[in-house]
Amino acid sequence: MENIYLAIPLASLIGAIIAGFMGKQIGRAGAHTVTIVGVGISFILSLMALNHIVFNGGAIYNETVYTWMVSDGLRFEVGFLIDHLTVMMMAVVTGVSLMVHVYTIGYMADDPGYQRFFSYISLFTFSMLMLVMSNNFLQLFFGWEAVGLVSYLLIGFWYKKETAIYANLKAFLVNRVGDFGFILGIAAVVMYAGSLDYVEVFQKAPQISNQTMSIGLSEWSVITVICILLFIGAMGKSAQVPLHVWLPDSMEGPTPISALIHAATMVTAGIFMVARMSPLYEFSETALGFVMVIGAITALFMGLIGIVQNDIKRVVAYSTLSQLGYMTVALGVSAYSAAVFHLMTHAFFKALLFLAAGSVIIAMHHEQDMRKMGGLKKYMPITWITSLIGSLALIGVPGFSGFFSKDSIIEAVHYSNVPGSDLVYWMVVAGVFITAFYSFRMYFMVFHGKERMDQHTKEHLHETPWVVTLPLIALAIPSVIIGWLTIEPMLFGGYFADSIFVKESHNVLAAFGKDYHGQWAMIQHAIFALPTWLALAGVGLAYYLYIINPDMAEKLKTILSPAYKLLDRKYWVDEIYFATFADGGRGLGKGFWKLGDVALIDGFIVNGSARVVGWFAGVIRHVQTGILSHYAFAMILGLIALLALFVK
Repeated sequence: MENIYLAIPLASLIGAIIAGFMGKQIGRAGAHTVTIVGVGISFILSLMALNHIVFNGGAIYNETVYTWMVSDGLRFEVGFLIDHLTVMMMAVVTGVSLMVHVYTIGYMADDPGYQRFFSYISLFTFSMLMLVMSNNFLQLFFGWEAVGLVSYLLIGFWYKKETAIYANLKAFLVNRVGDFGFILGIAAVVMYAGSLDYVEVFQKAPQISNQTMSIGLSEWSVITVICILLFIGAMGKSAQVPLHVWLPDSMEGPTPISALIHAATMVTAGIFMVARMSPLYEFSETALGFVMVIGAITALFMGLIGIVQNDIKRVVAYSTLSQLGYMTVALGVSAYSAAVFHLMTHAFFKALLFLAAGSVIIAMHHEQDMRKMGGLKKYMPITWITSLIGSLALIGVPGFSGFFSKDSIIEAVHYSNVPGSDLVYWMVVAGVFITAFYSFRMYFMVFHGKERMDQHTKEHLHETPWVVTLPLIALAIPSVIIGWLTIEPMLFGGYFADSIFVKESHNVLAAFGKDYHGQWAMIQHAIFALPTWLALAGVGLAYYLYIINPDMAEKLKTILSPAYKLLDRKYWVDEIYFATFADGGRGLGKGFWKLGDVALIDGFIVNGSARVVGWFAGVIRHVQTGILSHYAFAMILGLIALLALFVK
């Protein structure tokens, strides 16, 4: 099994290297073949690992593969921790990545950077696998930064497009803010635990929880500081408020990477990391409360922005932000299993929605404005039905995968005693209505109602090729059934018992499990529960405003103009950041230039020394008269001075 575990990330890496460095030699077909084969091997081997650990009861693998350096007893290693949480993440990452690779053949068919794109997405798969398979903080940080780097390359893939360059720079800078907190958290772990190894650090968590450190004028719990710093990294990577601003702009990259990076894998890295660090977070209720509140704010307020978006990809992007908020809320109430469960189900239906949006964009000749679509159902039946399935899963219709995971989170919050959980419960419940409204607003505007595209586009509308539709069908299947099949073991069957630690006093899922009596019982309960009716209300309102009475939507926009402007400008967060950090940074730089360069260096040192020399030369110039008697008189004065000094 050790060789299999090693081959899983290396297969994707080898494909990326061949496509990247030998792209011209092997051509387009060679590039997509070698990367798909590489990721396919990773996927098959991941399924073998899943079968070995989960179904055959295989032993957890926690070994060092390579020791890079030992410094003062601190070991810097590459190692793998393969347990139930890891194999689930490996299967999701490689499975979604394989579908995206196949889909890319059709979506990027005419792009001149075809081979480069396949190299990047295969390299991303390798980076993500190194992150989730790590057994120590060093390798975690390597994978963490590697996915950030490849994300930067993919968002700015169309490097001649100014908006894409702006977006990838924005993503890079915002993530550096989060990563600064993340590396400080790792430094604090090393300082107080003396190790980078997960198991050794987790064993020392109770001891660390009793220690304090001085920050400013107050004493802070060390474990709280570590957890909050690590979560700041997660806030950047998983796009939580206030470090969320990069993700919507990242839609400037090609659609396949929106599905791969910003729906299923990279943005869930923060969720995975906090779940993995549960033995630390369980010792800090302050950190848990902080995580819960940040998640609730993201879930509610980012969902509201999705209501006013007209770009089809940005609607799905804000949906991703909102759903990541739900996962973060679950982490904050110690329902780590529910968070990871929603991470898994969300990966399938959100990747499906992104790829379906890409299918629509291809058919519409790369038009992304939903106001120029409508009535696509009869032209694109496969894209239509798969989009409907993805939307139903997203809003949590009873029976679909998203229902089981999202309702589990809502119930977990309901059972929680973390301070503030009562308010957070109503925030996540309100988010159900908002999610249903913006999801079906998009669905109705794209696939139903009046056809608003131009005549030329209408004449050439047709379903996209099989390399595009086949991944849609493949992702639609788990979007329907995966929740039903996995809720029992993942939430109530102890699936994560070897991976996630929860204190008995925090175990909200155990309390929920007492009232849980199977999938059918959960569905029957949901039929009469508030979230289901709110979801139906959201769908009904979207149907009325965008199918029955579309004029009313425009009237409401005028009536609610202040609210619409607030959401359309995204609460002016981008403007505030730009004024504070971009303009502020430029202003600070200009101030340093004027003070340091102009005044100090040029003015005082360079020009000042020149002025002193000029002044001195001007004074000396008057002594040099050219009259012999003056020089003789000066010599006599000098001689008298010497005699006065040396003759006594």
